[in-house]
Amino acid sequence: MTGVRCMLMRGGTSKGAYFLAEDLPADPAARDDLLLRIMGTPDPRQIDGLGGAQPVTSKVAILSKAPESKTTESSHDVDYLFLQVGVEEATVSDRQTCGNLLAGVGQFAVERGLVPAGPERTTVRVRLVNTGSIAVATFATPGGEVDYRGGTAISGVPGTAAPVELDFTGTEGSVCGSLLPTGHVRDDVGGIEVSCVDNGMPVVVARAGDLGVTGYEPVEELAADTGLARRIDALRTEAGKLMGLGDVGGGSVPKTTLVAAPRDGGAVCTRTFIPVKPHPSIGVLGAVSVVTALLLDGAVGRELLVAPPAGEPVEVEHPSGKLAVGIEFDTAVTPPRVSRSTVIRTARKLFDGTVFPRH
Repeated sequence: MTGVRCMLMRGGTSKGAYFLAEDLPADPAARDDLLLRIMGTPDPRQIDGLGGAQPVTSKVAILSKAPESKTTESSHDVDYLFLQVGVEEATVSDRQTCGNLLAGVGQFAVERGLVPAGPERTTVRVRLVNTGSIAVATFATPGGEVDYRGGTAISGVPGTAAPVELDFTGTEGSVCGSLLPTGHVRDDVGGIEVSCVDNGMPVVVARAGDLGVTGYEPVEELAADTGLARRIDALRTEAGKLMGLGDVGGGSVPKTTLVAAPRDGGAVCTRTFIPVKPHPSIGVLGAVSVVTALLLDGAVGRELLVAPPAGEPVEVEHPSGKLAVGIEFDTAVTPPRVSRSTVIRTARKLFDGTVFPRH
């Protein structure tokens, strides 16, 4: 039986299989077929593969070394292709990227020798192949080796680990072509007010109350609400058309985030759906887009935001805790443009070896 070199890593609140592009078939169809068999899809339990039976644990990161030239501001060290592998359905999608798995990309690049480690800290410039934007990951490498140990805790992950600083530039409109894909800060979709924003992840923001829920329900309760799932699906399907994404019925974007007033000391409370299943926390770039939306004048849900002092990050409450997001705007133009987004994540290597796909 022929195996494939693979590293399983937790990145943020997700878990995925990391590969070098050279270790996978060059043909996308052959590659995707192999990944489905590696992850154990289609199967609701993914019992015969690496997948963990939910979208946040059925993910793949594929890395390759960037061209040698570094003559422009947009130059980078590695290319990172993200693939979302279905669980019950045999699908492999590249229509979005993943900011959580991104938290492990720099370390994986060092572990595989794509980027040399610094004596204390290493900075890796990453091109997000799915969107074309650039992210900068900075993490600890004492003695020239990746150290995953540290005292940083993130909501949704037990224990602590070394912090990973993620800086995003050029994410505005990275999927849809503009920050406000519909051309408006606020739209009416089937009688529901929404704000559609793309700052690295296409997101439809709506008030939880307008969808018949409080926005504080536990994930299990939301997952059992079939009526809510139908409403979410109808909302995102119509919004996807307005955002220029076409028929989104078979995809995972846009994501829908329902917002409510904060109740745990944060700035806003959220419940996110991918595409109709409730997320156990919130995606990194999803949170970036939601915060971006809520900071725009006239956006749906802005009145619910308890804005922090100027310069302080916005703490997004989600089912597993909180995620702090920093957004910097260029206010010299109208409407304002996003100049930079930042988050702190952690990552950990779980195993490194050979995975054997189902035949």
